[in-house]
Amino acid sequence: MYNTQTAHSLTSQQKEAIGLLSMGTFLEYFDLLLYVHMAVLLNELFFPKADPFTASLHSAFAFCSTYVLRPFGALLFGYIGDNIGRKATVIITTMMMSLSCILMASLPTYSQIGITAAWVVTICRMVQGLSAMGEVTGANIYITEITKPPIQYPAVTITSICSALGGVFALAVATFVTSFNFNWRIAFWIGALIAIVGAVARTRLRETPDFADAKRRVKKALAQIKRDPKILKENVIWVEKVNKKTALSLFFIECSWPVCFYLAYMYCGNILKNLFHFTPEQVIHQNFIVSLIQLFAWVILSYLSYKIYPLKIVRVRLVIFTIFILFCPYFLDNIQSSFQMLLIQSVIAVFGYMGTPAMPIFYKRFPVFKRFTYTTFAYALSRAFIYIVTSFGLVYCSEYLGNWGILVIVMPTAILFIYGLNHFEELEKEDFARLQKSGDELRQAS
Repeated sequence: MYNTQTAHSLTSQQKEAIGLLSMGTFLEYFDLLLYVHMAVLLNELFFPKADPFTASLHSAFAFCSTYVLRPFGALLFGYIGDNIGRKATVIITTMMMSLSCILMASLPTYSQIGITAAWVVTICRMVQGLSAMGEVTGANIYITEITKPPIQYPAVTITSICSALGGVFALAVATFVTSFNFNWRIAFWIGALIAIVGAVARTRLRETPDFADAKRRVKKALAQIKRDPKILKENVIWVEKVNKKTALSLFFIECSWPVCFYLAYMYCGNILKNLFHFTPEQVIHQNFIVSLIQLFAWVILSYLSYKIYPLKIVRVRLVIFTIFILFCPYFLDNIQSSFQMLLIQSVIAVFGYMGTPAMPIFYKRFPVFKRFTYTTFAYALSRAFIYIVTSFGLVYCSEYLGNWGILVIVMPTAILFIYGLNHFEELEKEDFARLQKSGDELRQAS
């Protein structure tokens, strides 16, 4: 599966598709992260008042609810993406996000309807998580299938940049709302509106060549032999197996970024609140600065992926962050100012464990008719599992071990990430060796 085809520029059609998908990803993640970054404010409105420890549990509960249904969403949208098409998936998910935003914008607070408010918010967050499931992964697969390396790597990374940009704008809106005492509901109405616009815009997309071509070849085979549709079970394209080790390796890699995201924005945000007595508005403001730094770093990462092989970039970031995280508890124990915390948050956000910009390399290792299902399920299961473990685990680990409890969560993730990365590096080396051997044999024959 080593890709010998290359492309150094994009066609106008590819640029349009990437633009539409990137815009949609931006809108989707604006809506998804709006509540996350306003949690310090909204949790006080929709959940009962509590002591700091219980409040941390409420926050963890509200945060994790977004990821509970993601594995189910992965199977649902995986089926749609692999059987109906990539285009239909990204349109449906955007509309679901807009509807949940409308409901949250209209929802009464805890003081008005009691515990019902907490449950409705939780359900809305579940729906948002469900819809976000088919978003970034769906967009990444779409772009992967319509482009070739090396331009493929920055093209796919653009969607990650736009998801980060969505988080930046969510924080910007949150900062604006809290700083100027605007009605927080306006933020969700804005989110609903732009999600609808994104869904309509995506109707211009065409189906990806990989999926369309594979589907065409299967239909052609059926038409030629005029047999029962069960013949699909004998078709090489349809029945191509997924390597279990490859699927497991992708899952391990996908487990990495959720830990880093929660650590940078939620865990450090709680430290700012409890140690430096930051108000919710001040926490949101500082997280906004961190998100800008993260966005700038990912833009540089996208550029580098065009010049440097993505797996090398991932390996360098892995080494840098592993060294840093071993000393991170010590830094947190001796922190003297919010500026020092800003530096720590920035390092985590910039260098944290993640597969970007090498995701296209990982996706291409899966058969075209199983690609959407397996990659989205790995993404969903990793978020559901790791965010629950991280959010609740850090509450209890930090209670008994202080900041050193971070390592209890992060180090196992690091080991699994290294395992997954090593697997894909070995696959690439094997393909390169086979390609080189074929070239040598061809030269000898000539």
